[in-house]
Amino acid sequence: MPSWAATLTWKSAVFISVMCCALAALLGVLVHTEVTRQTVGLAREKALSRLTDVTVAYETGEALPPGSGIDPPGLPAALRALATSGERGTLVGEHNGRPAMWAAAPADGRALATQVDYSQSARTIDSVDGAIVGSSMLAIAATLLVGAFAVTRITRRLHQTARVARRISAGDLDARVRDPRTADPSRPQDEVAIVAGALDTMASTLQRKLQAEQRFTADVAHELRTPLTGLSAAAELLPPGRPSELVRDRVRTMRALTEDLLEISRLDARSEAVDLDVYELVPLVERVVRASGAGTAIRIEHPESSAHLRVETDRRRLERVLGNLITNAHKHGRPPVVLTVDGPVVTVRDHGPGFPDYLLDDGPQRFRTEGGGRGHGLGLTIAAGQAAVIGAGLVFRNAPDGGAVARVTLPGCPAADDGAAEPRSGP
Repeated sequence: MPSWAATLTWKSAVFISVMCCALAALLGVLVHTEVTRQTVGLAREKALSRLTDVTVAYETGEALPPGSGIDPPGLPAALRALATSGERGTLVGEHNGRPAMWAAAPADGRALATQVDYSQSARTIDSVDGAIVGSSMLAIAATLLVGAFAVTRITRRLHQTARVARRISAGDLDARVRDPRTADPSRPQDEVAIVAGALDTMASTLQRKLQAEQRFTADVAHELRTPLTGLSAAAELLPPGRPSELVRDRVRTMRALTEDLLEISRLDARSEAVDLDVYELVPLVERVVRASGAGTAIRIEHPESSAHLRVETDRRRLERVLGNLITNAHKHGRPPVVLTVDGPVVTVRDHGPGFPDYLLDDGPQRFRTEGGGRGHGLGLTIAAGQAAVIGAGLVFRNAPDGGAVARVTLPGCPAADDGAAEPRSGP
């Protein structure tokens, strides 16, 4: 069945149509039956009254009125058989091609019968049947219009609730349905208003919890900066030696983690300001690879067109994204790690076990790790957040022949023209 057939509007329209047709048919049958009964009853009384007069005339030897006689032509066989058996009766039939009500009684072993015109009664029944059909169609159409209007109002509110739910799931925690029926508790609330109110309450509770988590992360990071600064200065005063180097290395790791927490806090708060400019992509990528200090191979697809490819982006944030992807590839994957530039698309690939399923399904999650040291810490979370800030698409997948693949798709490149600023390949 087509997708529209599964909608509530369609189902309601079908239900209303079926119920209206059933009700119209029931009422039509009742009215038709009652009108027919009354009309036939009047015609039968008239025919029996005339049969009484014809019987008196037959018994007295008077001339019978027109359309009457012993076994007259056109008399229905069933009625003739009834009369010859000694019973009186009536039956609707025809006389000279027109509807007629026949009445017959026994007379000397034969059937004495008469008939009255039934045309007007038949036309009355047909007129009533036509009126029933016409009024039923009008009633069904009017009911469908009113029902469609009422159902559309409900489905429109349901669609609004669904849109808000999708916005919340996409990260817009300020989205609310704000159904007017929930604003005034004294007003009666239908089921749609109850659902909308529950969704708004859930979104508000979720927003408060996430804001509390974000404040906690930011406060912890800020509180750690001061003692870590003092600890770093004290570590520099330690005498040379292996223990001192270990202490300095741990202090540097803790400072880097603290800075990552602060960066995540700023991303969560959406307080980051983008500093866009035009840069040559290949020199920027080469500088990131050199700064990483790891053995990462660079592959340029279509060198003739990519040599001077320019992108409009925030250099610091793009370097952060690519640097985190390279670091993650070396930390959790296996060499060789290859960075490929294909137009505005930059791909970082390793040849390790690949990304875990939860990351492919739900994206990076903070601090989540698995057995054997597999995981991604904060690096990929920051990369995803910074990519969203600069408007770049970041997609994680696994290569068919093994290995993790992270692809960064940068926004459209500005066209070169005489009035454009000189591209910058460095700070």
